[in-house]
Amino acid sequence: MAKLLKQTQGPVQQLAVLRHDTAGIDVGSMLMMVSYTDTCGNQCLAESTGFTSDIIALAKTLKESGVKHVAMEATGVYWMSFYEVLENHGLEVILTNPRHFKNVAAQKTDVKDCQWIHQLHAHGLLRASHIATEVYRELKSYLHERTILQKQKSDTLNRIHRVLTLMNIKVQHLISDIEGVAGMQLLRAIAGGIQDAKQLLGMINIKALKATAEDLELSLQGFYKEQFVSILGHQLAAYDFYKAEMKAYETLIEKVLIKLLGEEQDALKPVARKTKYVRKNQYSINLKEYLQRILGTDVTQVDGLDEISVLEIMSVTGKEMQKWPTAEHFVSWLNLDPRPKKSGGKMLGHQKRFTSNVATQAFRMAAQTMWSNKGALGQLYRRLAAKKGAKIAIKAVARKLAVIYYHMVKNKSTFDKQRLQMDPRQDERRKIAKIRKMAERYGFGLQPITVTSL
Repeated sequence: MAKLLKQTQGPVQQLAVLRHDTAGIDVGSMLMMVSYTDTCGNQCLAESTGFTSDIIALAKTLKESGVKHVAMEATGVYWMSFYEVLENHGLEVILTNPRHFKNVAAQKTDVKDCQWIHQLHAHGLLRASHIATEVYRELKSYLHERTILQKQKSDTLNRIHRVLTLMNIKVQHLISDIEGVAGMQLLRAIAGGIQDAKQLLGMINIKALKATAEDLELSLQGFYKEQFVSILGHQLAAYDFYKAEMKAYETLIEKVLIKLLGEEQDALKPVARKTKYVRKNQYSINLKEYLQRILGTDVTQVDGLDEISVLEIMSVTGKEMQKWPTAEHFVSWLNLDPRPKKSGGKMLGHQKRFTSNVATQAFRMAAQTMWSNKGALGQLYRRLAAKKGAKIAIKAVARKLAVIYYHMVKNKSTFDKQRLQMDPRQDERRKIAKIRKMAERYGFGLQPITVTSL
């Protein structure tokens, strides 16, 4: 017998049109198909190329036709320029994930797609993706380019290692950081034509290195062929170029951070720069102070979150967290929450979702460093990794970090490590249960005893 779950009075309401001033756009590389409703209530269909002048003309046409709300699907990077043009013309634009809606089978055309998007948007059935404001999009672009330069610099260092190996020079195995002061001095001297090992060692501070002078001298005895020395010189020039470009982008990033401080009271206070020598891929600007002023709290106090990862997260999410009503909404947007699959009243597992969200990757990278952390988050990671595996542990700790980040930025609160500490009594009960389970496995039992002090 069927069980009645809910009963409503009156006829079933049909889907109502919530917005009459809407448009749906199917975005392509060179062709834009638009379906919209004009001021007379007529459904119109327009076609435009991807040229800038035609996109601007299309935006003006939509504006003159009374369109106020536009929905478009995320198609590669083609939507970005169109999105900015529509936004600059005062239209409310939402970007929707193509996976969130499906078209009718066997009706897949550009015209059908834009009309389907238009219809769903008119009924209010499309969910908008999070798109940061223009200043954060500018910041994200600079960060992306600096990251590419950083990878290219690392590739150049790998090629330098290869050339040293071909020359049978082993100094890179004795100096832990060939990119450090002593390592770069040796490389530049070799590229400059110096081949004598003792002369090379006289140019660096041997006392600052762990290797002995005898081992360093032996490691510098190699085959200084002309082609290898020339290649090393060109690779060092490429290394210097990437370093200079990274620093140039840091200047642009600092200008954007100053823009974000424009409305803050601390904007008038100058932010001190770092010292002249910056280790490896760290920023030459004082990121920590900038982030603390912009976000209103020091998120770097959280284990695993450094200045660079917080900057990457902020470039995507912004500093206003009100877009996500709760922390659960935030971690769901990050694809860090569990998504159970149920059918027939049974649990069938969990959905596996993949994302290229920069903020998600930053939280996951931070969680991955918790394997050696001695704090509460490190204990949580090791406990979950031992029980369920490293993948589940990384996702669970990343979710924990995202929740902490959300509350700190939204409430402008400080990080309290005591709230993460496990209750000693709960920890004791967990350990006793584990010992009891192991004893029962081997046929033993546990009996509490009273320990008396002498």
